[in-house]
Amino acid sequence: MTHSRILLNFFQTSLHKKILLIALPMILSNVTTPLMGLVDTAVLGHMDGAHYLAGASIAALVITQVYWVCGFLRMTSTGLSAQAKGSNQADENNKSLFQGILIGFVLAGIILLFSSQILSAGIYFAQTSSQIETIMSEYFSVRIWGAPAAMANLAIIGWLIGQQAAKKVLVIQICGNLLNVVLNFWFVLGLGLEVYGVALATVISEYFIFVTSLLVALQVLGKPMLKKQWFSLANLTPLFSLNANTFIRNLVLQACIAFLIFSGVGFGTQAAAINAIIMQFFTLIALGLDGVAFAAEALVGEHKGKKDHDGVVQASLHGLVWSTLLAVAYSLVFYCWGMEITGLITDQTSLQLAMQDYMLYVILLPIIAHWCFYFDGIFVGLTRAKAMRNSMIFSGLIIYFPSFWLFSDHQNQGLWIAMLLFMLSRGVTLGGYFSHLCQKRLVAV
Repeated sequence: MTHSRILLNFFQTSLHKKILLIALPMILSNVTTPLMGLVDTAVLGHMDGAHYLAGASIAALVITQVYWVCGFLRMTSTGLSAQAKGSNQADENNKSLFQGILIGFVLAGIILLFSSQILSAGIYFAQTSSQIETIMSEYFSVRIWGAPAAMANLAIIGWLIGQQAAKKVLVIQICGNLLNVVLNFWFVLGLGLEVYGVALATVISEYFIFVTSLLVALQVLGKPMLKKQWFSLANLTPLFSLNANTFIRNLVLQACIAFLIFSGVGFGTQAAAINAIIMQFFTLIALGLDGVAFAAEALVGEHKGKKDHDGVVQASLHGLVWSTLLAVAYSLVFYCWGMEITGLITDQTSLQLAMQDYMLYVILLPIIAHWCFYFDGIFVGLTRAKAMRNSMIFSGLIIYFPSFWLFSDHQNQGLWIAMLLFMLSRGVTLGGYFSHLCQKRLVAV
């Protein structure tokens, strides 16, 4: 495709509309989960003792981290589903869904098998009182039984995103979260089940989302079918390889984030609190940028399934416009009202004053981070997990940790300088490799 044709096709209204039809529902879906999580916190916070909130929150964090590491299943399911949609092959569409669900159940089995070790590790790292440990164990012992549904949901929701059924995903998530809220109030305030009730409400909601999303997926398929050969080792090996590379990518990312958090604690209480505040800004950024990345996953994957090189390039360029605009909007909001947002997060004057020294990093965060968010979405759509793995390993081992050592005199600020360079490296390496693939016309191969 010539440069003039690229520019001519750059203003395809239909493609911009497609991006927004996927991105906006996914952004709204992302927003609902933390909002509903506030209800859990509010219910726990009104119990007779702070140990209920502390214990349940820590246990929920442990489970969330395990599920987050398994998020590779959502990513691979989206890419394979989008490509199957693009190729218009019913067999591939069915296979991508049911293989993903199988992998989800396998992961859930592993989680349940090692559940006692996971809980022990969480208690060990929490280093808390016996009273809080008891609450952690009570919450965890109930909540962990939602693992089969939670893992299968990763596969099914990912598959639906790949099918560009973002509105359906939004409705499912909202209904599941609202059910969780209703059950929370009923079990805790009505039946007096306390922590057990909070955990049980979440588990029931997870199974509700599983059943609902599966029914919706079967409806999208129209004529669902199962073939025995899909589940043979030969058929599953490429999927295991794809998931393994994405898993390694997630582990490296998690290690870098954990290093920042624990190193911040080593710099003192104020540094740890500052990092927690900046991570809240990061969460706000992710709510929006993830939505655009999801759109890239679905549309890039669809065009790869069609073996449409020019379509991949156009979908990528159009999506990049929205990712960039959203990143600039975030930075402008943080530049204008960053300290006001900080005031909503904490009312401690000392922390508000200390955040003034970090506001530059907060303002730069969206502009720098959106590249790695977005190119991750492109490579998920292309199912090029090795490239994502290699970029993450290079950016972590060659850029992030050496950068912190280089800027270690800046202590906690050095951590954020290294984190920004880490995210920049991920965006540059993936963007550079994508440009190489485009030049060689290999993106749709």
